[in-house]
Amino acid sequence: MTGFLPLDYKLFNLIVIVHCIFCDIISGKRDGYFIYEDSDHVAFLDKYPIDKGHSLVLPKRHYEKITDMESSDVGSLFSKIPHIASMILSATKADAFSLAQNNGRAAKQIIPHVHIHIIPRYNDAGAIWTKRTILSDDELKTLAKQIREHV
Repeated sequence: MTGFLPLDYKLFNLIVIVHCIFCDIISGKRDGYFIYEDSDHVAFLDKYPIDKGHSLVLPKRHYEKITDMESSDVGSLFSKIPHIASMILSATKADAFSLAQNNGRAAKQIIPHVHIHIIPRYNDAGAIWTKRTILSDDELKTLAKQIREHV
C-alpha cells in the first residue's frame, strides 16, 4: 500500500499546481490587481484585505511552502518587501505594516503557493487579524493604480 503514496502525492501536487488560484492570476487566467512585477516575482492586492492596501508578494514559480524553495530564492523574494511596502505606505498613508507568511494548512495557509502578506496598519484602526473586507473591482483597480504610481 505504501507504494501508492508517492504516486498519489505527486498527483495531488500536480492537481494543486494546475488549479492554483495564484498561478491563474499570474498567467492572466484570473483577474489580479497587480502593484509590482519583475521577471521572477509579482505583488498584487489581496481580494479580501485585512486593511486597505493589504497585498501579497509571491514568486511566479509555484512552490507550496517556503521550505520547498532554495535559500537564495527565499532571500530574493524577501528582498522585494522593503520597496513594495514603501510603495504601499506612500499610497495608503498607513502608519506601519505587518508581515505574515504561512506554511501549510495547520498554519492557516489558504492558497498553497508561497506568498508574503504585507498588511498596512493605521493608528486609528487597531490591528485585528481576523477582520476582512470585500472591495469592489473598481476599488481594487483604483487602489492598485495608486500604489503603482509610488514606484
